[in-house]
Amino acid sequence: MPTPPRLSRVFSIFASTILLISCSSALAQIPKGDLFFGYSRLGSDAFYPNVGGLNGWEAAAHFKVMPFIGVEGDLAHYGMGANTAIPRTTTFLIGPRITAGALGFKLFAHGLIGGEHSANSSGPVRISGETFTYALGAGADIPIAPFFAWRVQGDRISAPSLSPSGGTQARFTTGLVFRF
Repeated sequence: MPTPPRLSRVFSIFASTILLISCSSALAQIPKGDLFFGYSRLGSDAFYPNVGGLNGWEAAAHFKVMPFIGVEGDLAHYGMGANTAIPRTTTFLIGPRITAGALGFKLFAHGLIGGEHSANSSGPVRISGETFTYALGAGADIPIAPFFAWRVQGDRISAPSLSPSGGTQARFTTGLVFRF
């Protein structure tokens, strides 16, 4: 016996509603991004000659735009606690990030572009300027609590028009991640 059209329509609407609710609740469980803050170490002569490795901090925000692809913004500052002859360097970068993982562990790779600004207030060579900068790198987020993880990350960071050829164009970062 054929099903009446009205009953079929009601069943279809009911099934669609259940499917939509279950999919949206499943999607709500997936993190939409993360915020990071931590320690960062810049390699020797990364931007200028005769400048040793610099210590500093890094902050980053990552927002997913598709399941494995997101956009990341990164801000870092180096040279804290150094004397006035050492340049204070700030980098500001943005770009795509690819993330994959399971059971809370996340592996990611990113390609970021932006700029750097360096300045010192004394010393034999005065430095003050900005230039184009890029960073290519990867890292891992290790879960430590429901919304928190610990990040370990390495990058090749360079300012092509400025970085000396013999410099260590590397950046190491570690710190706390908040996932939302």
